Amino acid sequence: METIKLQNGVEMPVLGYGVFLVSPQECERCVSDALSVGYRLIDTAQAYQNEEGVGAAMKKSGLRRDEIFLTTKVWISNGGEERAARSIDESLRKLQTDYIDLLLIHQAYNDVFGTWRAMEQAYRAGKVRAIGVSNFQVGRFFDFAHYVDVKPMVNQLQCNTLIQQRGIEPVMQDFGTRMMAWGPLGGQGVEGIVKSDTLAAIGQQYGKTAAQVALRWLTQRGIVAIPKSSHKERMAQNLDVFDFRLSDADMNQIASLNQHDTGTIPFGDAAFVKHLIEAYG
Repeated sequence: METIKLQNGVEMPVLGYGVFLVSPQECERCVSDALSVGYRLIDTAQAYQNEEGVGAAMKKSGLRRDEIFLTTKVWISNGGEERAARSIDESLRKLQTDYIDLLLIHQAYNDVFGTWRAMEQAYRAGKVRAIGVSNFQVGRFFDFAHYVDVKPMVNQLQCNTLIQQRGIEPVMQDFGTRMMAWGPLGGQGVEGIVKSDTLAAIGQQYGKTAAQVALRWLTQRGIVAIPKSSHKERMAQNLDVFDFRLSDADMNQIASLNQHDTGTIPFGDAAFVKHLIEAYG
């Protein structure tokens, strides 16, 4: 497994397994399958309501804790220093672990600076090995990163061959922040990646599928990708992307596929934010 190095020296796998929309009932089985085929990065969140399943699968895997890179996220309703601190301890309990490898603020709402102070305290206390944010668009990210003491080590964004997040990349680089891609194969308003004729044609050169090319394009750029599947065979296929390397011509051709750049979720729209906070905050 290839890795990237975060700004504090922590090594992070460049490809992992995401459990967004994996039901609590299915999560333990899915994570167990993912670990068995070779995944070592698991991405969950408080809002997914499946941290217990992740923790149970890790315990049953037979792997040492330091062989697994575990990511979870603080939800809007746990915003603020005191609530966030309590929620971090609750996540540790549900995950059956003494530490979290990467802890993110899930959305850029509520008292994010208070939440960050709690995360900084958890980081300094050894409860967390690295901290970052999720879904922070470029202006919000710059404002936040400019003022906090510990700079975000990761920003998890909707990113794939059709949503390439080119605009925020140089801003994140200025702060030493690495990108993590959710939805690397589509979903959430993005279709066509796994059926792309361009990606399929490129894949034929290497004996790979369009999906594998899409994942390799991200990981080759040092972007952490977290595809999701409930099928063990597909999990293994998504992981099988490290035995080939895309040429510069391939990389440039895929770069030309960009359609949305900043994503399909209207994180800056007042009506969307109001709905998100009222429904889930």
